[in-house]
Amino acid sequence: MTTFLLPPEHDRKVSDLTDPPSDENAESELNPPCVLVFNASDPSGAGGLGSDALAMASVGAHMLPVVTGAYARDTAEIFDHFTFDEEAVAEQARAILEDVEVQLIKVGFVGSPENLSTVAETATDYPEVPVVAYMPNLSWWEDTQIEAYLDAFRELVLPQTTVLVGNHSTLWRWLLPDWAGERPPTARDIAKAAGEFGVPYTLVTGLVLPDQFIDNVLASPQSVLASEKYERLDAVFAGAGDTLSAALAALLASGTDLVAATTEALSYMDRCLDAGFRPGMGHVLPDRLFWAQPEDDEDNDDDPASPTDFALPPHDTRH
Repeated sequence: MTTFLLPPEHDRKVSDLTDPPSDENAESELNPPCVLVFNASDPSGAGGLGSDALAMASVGAHMLPVVTGAYARDTAEIFDHFTFDEEAVAEQARAILEDVEVQLIKVGFVGSPENLSTVAETATDYPEVPVVAYMPNLSWWEDTQIEAYLDAFRELVLPQTTVLVGNHSTLWRWLLPDWAGERPPTARDIAKAAGEFGVPYTLVTGLVLPDQFIDNVLASPQSVLASEKYERLDAVFAGAGDTLSAALAALLASGTDLVAATTEALSYMDRCLDAGFRPGMGHVLPDRLFWAQPEDDEDNDDDPASPTDFALPPHDTRH
């Protein structure tokens, strides 16, 4: 597997993405990698900290959650968001960071420019720790709030970010609002725009291809590093981006090479979507624990020793 090094100005973040784990402390290496996560609580389970916890645990990492606020939402839409005070967010992060060594910081939706400032200050205090930042679709929010949040994220968090993750249309509208080309911007175009604010790598998802396929591309401002194409599923999902960014963060925290981690995280997300379920009247949610479900053709009726009493019920999928 080829290792892609960061440019010199980002050397402080190279080791956690490209080097094997250190042998300095054998006891600590027996523990799962720890990821500090700034994100909101989501009562639907579609995204937020609940999504992060399941996805990270599924690929072997331990999440350290910093609650930045809470959504009021169901499986169909977001109605409101209640943001924590920035001092409450800072105190949560400060307390756990004084106790636990983290291998990576993941940033989800934190609700306000003030909280983004807290995130940026935390990342600055731990310059050797890589940062994975996910930008969700904010179209449910007020325009003035969106503008202030995106401006703060661009100025404060992007310079600290190692890998930016987002949907093609979301990143396009944010980073290339004046795009006037005859064709949509490519993943590398978006990576170049992010690179102007210091981001060395951008993972662009949801690029529409012919014949019902979707492309997902990891790019730097200089080149495309990886591309994974998947067939589009016939369902409307909530939480796909949260799932992908959490899995990627956990894999990078474990010491997996960036390209390999991206490929594995995309495969994990695709499996989660393929096993998706519809708990309410809204969208389909990814099943982050698909690997714990019995196979469709598995028949344990004749095996008295099989743990059938602990099997979860099958999901009713829409696709």
